[in-house]
Amino acid sequence: MSVKREREKSAFQLVLEAGEEGILQSEMWKRLESNSQTGTIISRKLERMGIINRQRELHNGRWTYRLISKQKPVTVESIIDCPCTACNDIDRCTPGLLISPILCTKLTYWIDLNTDKELVSPEESHEDND
Repeated sequence: MSVKREREKSAFQLVLEAGEEGILQSEMWKRLESNSQTGTIISRKLERMGIINRQRELHNGRWTYRLISKQKPVTVESIIDCPCTACNDIDRCTPGLLISPILCTKLTYWIDLNTDKELVSPEESHEDND
């Protein structure tokens, strides 16, 4: 991996680890042992990639940006109630086959529930197909 890509990956990791509060762009480039110009280039690229938000903020009398990840870290708590963990067909579940995560209404419902999308329960979905 190139030095540039490695630095972008490290920067995103810092933003992700900062959680919902985010991290100041100036703090990020200092932790990367870089400079303001490189920090700005990296944060703009991460923003263009759609993985962070940059929010302008006045900090200690200077304008900077707070970098906040659009992604949330995966934890055991975040997936503990995933229907796959208790599914009897987990060993046979494979994309492209009859039993597939792509076709699973319970998994789709769980994903929708956890991404704040409009919901139709698996039972309601099944009733519509009868």
